[in-house]
Amino acid sequence: MFRKVLIANRGEVAARIARAARESGATAVGVCSEADRQSSWAQAMDELVCLGPAAAKDSYLDPERVVQAALQTGATAVHPGWGFLAENARFAALVQQHGLTFVGPSPALMSRMGLKTPAKDTMRAAGLDVIPGSVGPVPDAAAAQVAADEAGYPVILKADAGGGGRGMRKVDEPGGVAEAFASARAEAEASFSSSAVYVEKFLTGGRHVEVQLVGDAFGNAIHLFERDCSVQRKHQKLIEESPCPLLSQEEREQLGQRAADAAAAIGYAGAGTIEFLRDAATGAIYFMEMNTRLQVEHPVSELITGIDIAKLQFEVAANRPLSVKQSDVRIDGHSIELRINAEDPTQDFRPSPGVLTAFEFPDDVGPGKLRIDTHLVAGDEVPPHYDSLIAKVLAHGATRDEAIETLLRCLAGAKVEGVSTTIPFHQAVLQSEAFRSGDYDTQTLPGWPVQGA
Repeated sequence: MFRKVLIANRGEVAARIARAARESGATAVGVCSEADRQSSWAQAMDELVCLGPAAAKDSYLDPERVVQAALQTGATAVHPGWGFLAENARFAALVQQHGLTFVGPSPALMSRMGLKTPAKDTMRAAGLDVIPGSVGPVPDAAAAQVAADEAGYPVILKADAGGGGRGMRKVDEPGGVAEAFASARAEAEASFSSSAVYVEKFLTGGRHVEVQLVGDAFGNAIHLFERDCSVQRKHQKLIEESPCPLLSQEEREQLGQRAADAAAAIGYAGAGTIEFLRDAATGAIYFMEMNTRLQVEHPVSELITGIDIAKLQFEVAANRPLSVKQSDVRIDGHSIELRINAEDPTQDFRPSPGVLTAFEFPDDVGPGKLRIDTHLVAGDEVPPHYDSLIAKVLAHGATRDEAIETLLRCLAGAKVEGVSTTIPFHQAVLQSEAFRSGDYDTQTLPGWPVQGA
């Protein structure tokens, strides 16, 4: 495998990849900004290189500084984690140009799947259904109007190079297309240095379902079943679970196999996720995009299958065939992940940086099992410069109800002080009838805000 791996990231993902690297026999080299230098996760690395100032553009987002850190420490592989440079094809190519192994897919494939239109074209050719709309970006407002009229309202305009909800505008009637087109283009240009936008049918009441995949360089690809990620705010996921409560076993197996076949067809090597939107009216499942990296919610799939996805990433990156066959992958019970963020949910999820004066989660509350993924301890600072995720709390139960009950017991016994967190939000959602029954979609937050509070 690899003797030394540099982890081009910070926080919880850096701690997670470091664990997998060590268990694979490698030394974990961390990088940090000046703001993170004294953090507990950074100090826990086997080796540490400070990249520069707190601003991400001067540290974690500087490809040359990251590659230089790998070279000066003698690392032979670079794992990008998620976020920052994880889906930056230029960074992946730079890593390879310096004789290092990039733990992820090829730069060419990453580049193709990083733009929505080429990705849709590629997956359409690989046999997946795509959401009705324009074929490629629309050049002007008139073309956007034609595409919207043909798709039928409501529609949504999306940035071709976008993500995270930026460069997106929903249009409910024909008269709003021109203004939405101009606004979406402006935000897309400001956010992604590309003003290209396309038109897509807006599926009211849709559910966000994604399939976890791992492929190798020998034409093999497997799926680790699906995750439901429909509890979102501003297109940011808050709760993920597997299996999806809405799918039958037959639908589940068909969706997973179609996704794995598509990954194999495009020669995908590494861990990745194909994201779909399920139409509530018809049950049809449409391709949305492919994430060419490990995802925040990957532990959900690990808990129900018993497979360490990060270790498989290192295996594939070392040019070995997958050690896991599709016939080896089985679903065991139900898993749910809660993203605990340093945010105030009563103030529209406003970030709440500060020092954690207390930080404890009970780890044995039954009836199911708990997994707490975090990079923090009491006394650590949650800096204002980066993502607000402070922990992922996961439960694995024999049933969905058992997983929910385990999470509620854990949150009731949690002691997190010094910053506001999303714990009250998660408690409200888990206790709500809408979440328990599955009566929600990507546009709603079941149980929130709390009525009468």
